[in-house]
Amino acid sequence: MKNTILLQESNFNKIREKIKTNSDKTIIFSSNNDELNRKVLEKLPIQILLINLANRKDKPKQRNSGFNHVLAKIAKKKNITIGINLDEIINSKGKNKAKILARISQNIKLCNKNKLKMKFISFKQKRNIYDLKALGLVLGMPTSMTRLLDSDKF
Repeated sequence: MKNTILLQESNFNKIREKIKTNSDKTIIFSSNNDELNRKVLEKLPIQILLINLANRKDKPKQRNSGFNHVLAKIAKKKNITIGINLDEIINSKGKNKAKILARISQNIKLCNKNKLKMKFISFKQKRNIYDLKALGLVLGMPTSMTRLLDSDKF
């Protein structure tokens, strides 16, 4: 999409300024800081929240997917789509790829429970929509969610 901007900042005020200057575009926000993700989700008008899953540490008996029921309820209330970083899946190898896929599967369950939209986002190359739908089904997306799936290359 041409009218899309990806914001990756660690300072809330800088994010706010960039969103004001690009208010006519679709805004994708991504950060490794979970508290900042929640603050932006609550207070700023973004369209897509892209959750990075590669560099996370899991707890002994629980996965850290960066997304929880509180964020899901906020996203539902503000009609925000949850993004899945396809490049992160493609570029990872071995156990790390398995962990990323497990975290995505956990996020899919939360999104399905709260009836949130999800979207695959790729920054390097466009993928076939049927391949993405098949991947979504394998990861646990119900068919109602895969019908709404689409992919964008930015």
